[in-house]
Amino acid sequence: MGRIGNGVRSAISALLLALLAACGGGGGGGSGGGSTASNPPGGVQLQIVSFGDSLSDVGTYAPLAGAVGGGRFTTNPGQVWTQDVAQHYGDTLNAAFTISIDHRLSAQGGFGYAEGGSTVATPANQYDFLTDVIGNIEMPVNQQVSSYLSAHGNFNAGQLVLVWAGANDVLRAGTPPAANATVQQAATALAQIVGQIVQGGATHVVVVNVPNIGLSPKGLAAADGGANLTQLSQLFNTTLNAALQSDGLQGKVIEIDSYTWTTQAIANYKANGFTVSNTAQACDPSKTPDDTALLCSPPTYVTPNADQTYMFADDLHPTTHLHALFAQFVEQQIAQSGLGH
Repeated sequence: MGRIGNGVRSAISALLLALLAACGGGGGGGSGGGSTASNPPGGVQLQIVSFGDSLSDVGTYAPLAGAVGGGRFTTNPGQVWTQDVAQHYGDTLNAAFTISIDHRLSAQGGFGYAEGGSTVATPANQYDFLTDVIGNIEMPVNQQVSSYLSAHGNFNAGQLVLVWAGANDVLRAGTPPAANATVQQAATALAQIVGQIVQGGATHVVVVNVPNIGLSPKGLAAADGGANLTQLSQLFNTTLNAALQSDGLQGKVIEIDSYTWTTQAIANYKANGFTVSNTAQACDPSKTPDDTALLCSPPTYVTPNADQTYMFADDLHPTTHLHALFAQFVEQQIAQSGLGH
């Protein structure tokens, strides 16, 4: 991705102190057990714990990105799917870590461990992801889980653990066939991390496979029209599925097929309430700093209601509406597993 311009950095610096004062020091914390509703929409009260990347990040970088109206990788101030799912089960999901002005992560007590830019297990300093905004600090998922276990010791039956990772591994692997081994290694590692979560006491674990990245605007803009990204997405998913099976985990987790869901959602975009499918983005590249959803806000939308009428915020990340629809799909799959309704 590109770098933040000097003007935007100045704006972020100028507004940061006011932002921090307004939100009590950058917050995003909380225990993750926000609601006390005895009968939430999902039919069962659960504490949500989330691991992954930007698709699930509830505000790791909000203390900085909020200065320009951003905070999450979607059409801000909208929510991402993990927040919607948390509300469905009577919880409020807050960031486990947030960034400070000196590009350090500090623990906030929340249970939203997913961080934009994260891979399954590769250290952040091997990539150049929005470094002018966040630096090289994002935790890979294996470190996210280790951080949770260090802080809390184990998982429990009152939790719903959400795991969605691998997209960044696919995006950074290169092209097939040279990229195949990297993608397969990441998928196998993710299955091992899921096993660690189950062994740690989690009884309700949702594992989401990689969406069809080739159908994202970024994929469509590639010289091959996204064919390589689609192929690598499929390879990641088949490897993950096989690894979960060989590790004896398939009957112990709820698998969510985001690949098929995104493919079908795009094919039927009008029926899903969108006017623009995967051919454009809701956040105007000429107005959105660094052309990233993290820094997208209503003043940078291409139209006032783009968060509801477009499928993609930037060239990779879902809009508020698409996140909400995916959350509903996940909730339905969870209910079909016998948990809640």
